[in-house]
Amino acid sequence: MLEKRIITSTVLIGIVAGGIFIDWLCGLLITAFIIAGLYEFFAMLEHKGISIYKYFGIGIGAIIPLSIVFRFEPTKGWELLFILLTLLFLILMQFVRRENKGVIMDISTTIFGIVYVAWFFSFLIKIRYLEGGLGLLAAVLLITKLGDIGAYLVGVRFGKTPLIPRISPNKSVEGSIGGLIFSVLGALVASSFLKLSAPHILALGIFLGILAQLGDLSESLMKRDCQVKDSGKIFPGLGGVLDTIDSLLFTGPAFYFYMSLILK
Repeated sequence: MLEKRIITSTVLIGIVAGGIFIDWLCGLLITAFIIAGLYEFFAMLEHKGISIYKYFGIGIGAIIPLSIVFRFEPTKGWELLFILLTLLFLILMQFVRRENKGVIMDISTTIFGIVYVAWFFSFLIKIRYLEGGLGLLAAVLLITKLGDIGAYLVGVRFGKTPLIPRISPNKSVEGSIGGLIFSVLGALVASSFLKLSAPHILALGIFLGILAQLGDLSESLMKRDCQVKDSGKIFPGLGGVLDTIDSLLFTGPAFYFYMSLILK
């Protein structure tokens, strides 16, 4: 398993490293991850027996990152307006259904998938388009994914105390602490990109490290509810796309808003 993780992670790092240098290519790469992540998310819900609007949700979810790539922003905060219009359209679609059972569940889970996967992950594109965006994106990736690596390595080697066994029986307190330390190390490595004071870097590393682990645990909670081990099998040793990006779903938006305030 470790060998598969190392090989898959190396390939992914190479793909990401090659894609982030060109802003539009980075945006398209993130869009591809969003489409695949949405497919996995909706497939998990189908496994649970929920009849969601899978391909409609994937299509709408793809429009959000693509609109950022092509700078289509008719109003400030237009994504929320777009999501509200999507909700309205989903409600209108119910009028042609043959039965009323499951209406609320189907609508709410479809909207949740669009927000959780598409909107949250699309903030990485917004980070890339900020001033000095290449360095900023590299920073959030380093802080978040080094935390993932640290949690896994320390957990495997020293993990003895279960963190929240009901949600993820393999995660340990020791691994969580290790992940937090690695996130701080990631922030220190990325300090040249961020140009912040040492206490600021330390606080950012801890803050994003906590959010990364919350993102990981949140996806684990959903997988337990849907009774699946991994969201997919596209990445040997890592699982699915959603398993790979889950920690970034929380750190991406938080880092974007944080740096937007700093850069003003």
